[in-house]
This record gives sequence, structure tokens and C-alpha cells, in this order.
Amino acid sequence: MSYTMKLLSTAIIAALEAGKVILEIYKSDDFEVETKGDNSPLTKADKSSHNILVSYLEKTGIPILSEEGKEIPFEVRRCWNKLWILDPIDGTKEFIKRNGEFTVNIALVEDQKTVLGVIFVPVSGDLYFSSKELGSFKVNIDLNSYNLEHILVDANKLPLQRKDNTFTIVASRSHMSLETEAYVVKMKEKHGDANLISKGSSLKLCMVAEGTANCYPRFAPTMEWDTAAGQAICEHAGFEVIDIVTKKNMLYNRENLLNNWFIVK
Repeated sequence: MSYTMKLLSTAIIAALEAGKVILEIYKSDDFEVETKGDNSPLTKADKSSHNILVSYLEKTGIPILSEEGKEIPFEVRRCWNKLWILDPIDGTKEFIKRNGEFTVNIALVEDQKTVLGVIFVPVSGDLYFSSKELGSFKVNIDLNSYNLEHILVDANKLPLQRKDNTFTIVASRSHMSLETEAYVVKMKEKHGDANLISKGSSLKLCMVAEGTANCYPRFAPTMEWDTAAGQAICEHAGFEVIDIVTKKNMLYNRENLLNNWFIVK
């Protein structure tokens, strides 16, 4: 097994094992919701998922940047040419609402570019994964009886064959901005019979990667851990995540971890 495959396999297992614990908490009434300094919610599931992800990924010897980890100064991070970027639960608001639209995100970044991505959707069992060498894939997982070899064999390569040719825009369920609404209107005028779908978490990036959406405009705040895994999966499926300031693909492990607005297409 190649070095990249070993890292991808480790990330997949980490995401699935985190998913198991998240589901246990999701099905209980014991969320233990706290409010962080930026007024975003934090649950027991976020913390538990973080601990599991770190327990697997720290064995690789690659530094880790996680939403729920301690703050790491840029003076330290700037020396990292390779790092894991994690979001233990992307879509905590959706988790609390119990609508199932939350994910576990793992990305490997090298020289500021995404080279590997894993996104797991605990409620649906959908697993997305990618590497620069392999491309992007999707498979549905039974957490009670998954087998890593079967996952790699059974996965479908992305993008999938579309059944509907209607131009589809996917946008945030919880963070729809006026600028995004204006962009949607513009696309509807351009494409005529355009369809708008609202989704939570990195599922929006996954929808573009699998071909069920044509674009995802994000004109509202996101952080690096919100997008890194999804960007890997999109890019390795042949799509782009364009920073609207630089007009280039988004880069990672920046001094400012807050992303510029972007468009996925």
C-alpha cells in the first residue's frame, strides 16, 4: 500500500469511528450545548469527535489543525508544509436541529493545497473520499459492519451520471446572505429553469463533486476547516473552488484562517 493510500485509509477509519460516537450522542438527549466565543454552538459530540480523530491522525506524525483544537500561532504553522485540517462536526447547528445535515471533515494539505479529503455523513452513512492520485469517490457505509477493502472496491467514482439537466445551485441552509440571493437570481436569469437547493455543512461541496449541483456560491463567512476536505473532493472530481478575491483556487494554512468568499463550480 502506498504512503498516500495509508494516509487515506487512516483518515477514512478515523472519520467512521468518529461518526459512531457522534450518532450515539445524536440519538440521545444529552447534547451538552455550549456557546463559544464567536457565539457558535459547541456540543459534547464536537469534543468527542475531535478526540477520536486526533487519536488516529496524530499517529501519522503530521501536525493537526482542528476547529476544536487549541489555537496554534501562525509562527508555528507557517513551518508546516503538510498538515491535517479537521472539522469534527461541520454543521453543529444542523446537528442540534436534528436534520441530519452535518459531516465529519478531514483534509490533508501539502504546500497549501488539498491533496486528500474525507467527508462522512453519519446519519445517511454516505462517505466521500479523494486523493490527487485516485480521484474522488462516494460509497454508503454500514457503521456496524464496514470493511476498508470493500469500501475502496465498492465506491463509485465522482462525478456521478446526472439524471436531471436542470441547472442547480446549492446554497447554505443556515447562512443565506443577500449577496448569495442576488447571485441565485442572476443564475436563474442566465439559465432559465434553474433550481435552488438549501443544504447544511460541507454537503454543498459534495453535491457539486458528485454532479447533483452545478455550483455553490458562498458569500458568507467560513473557516479553513469548513472547506478543506470538500475542496479536495471537488478538485479531485474535476471542479474548482475559486476564491473571489484572488480569482484562484483557495489555499490553506494561511495566517488568517477565515476564508474569503468563494464559488464552487
